Amino acid sequence: MALRVLIVDDSETIRRIVRVIVRSRQWAVCGEAEDGTSGVQKFHELKPDVVLLDLSMPDINGIEAAKQMSAADPTVPLILFTILEIEGIEDEARQAGIRAIVPKNEAWNLIGSIEGLVNEKSRPQASRHV
Repeated sequence: MALRVLIVDDSETIRRIVRVIVRSRQWAVCGEAEDGTSGVQKFHELKPDVVLLDLSMPDINGIEAAKQMSAADPTVPLILFTILEIEGIEDEARQAGIRAIVPKNEAWNLIGSIEGLVNEKSRPQASRHV
């Protein structure tokens, strides 16, 4: 079964670029949203395997959307894909449930980030002994 990716970005151009990147790996774009609120709604409806989130959007930003998504299902990897400077927001992003941050000018790194997070998710957790 193909990996199902939800794209949440207010730019149609960026969504189109990400669609091409995702499909180049034989993955499926299960949905797209142009703002954080509809992204959260589609997250609940579509139950994607991975979410790519823009940081700056018209209603709620990517970090707030990530908080809501992570609260609903913390197992789904969330990737912040942004053109904005990320220095200083890394801690807030991680606390919101974002597991990776990829600058838009490094779009080629999306594939590696997605694969790494999905592989990490599918590894069995080591048992802990007290």
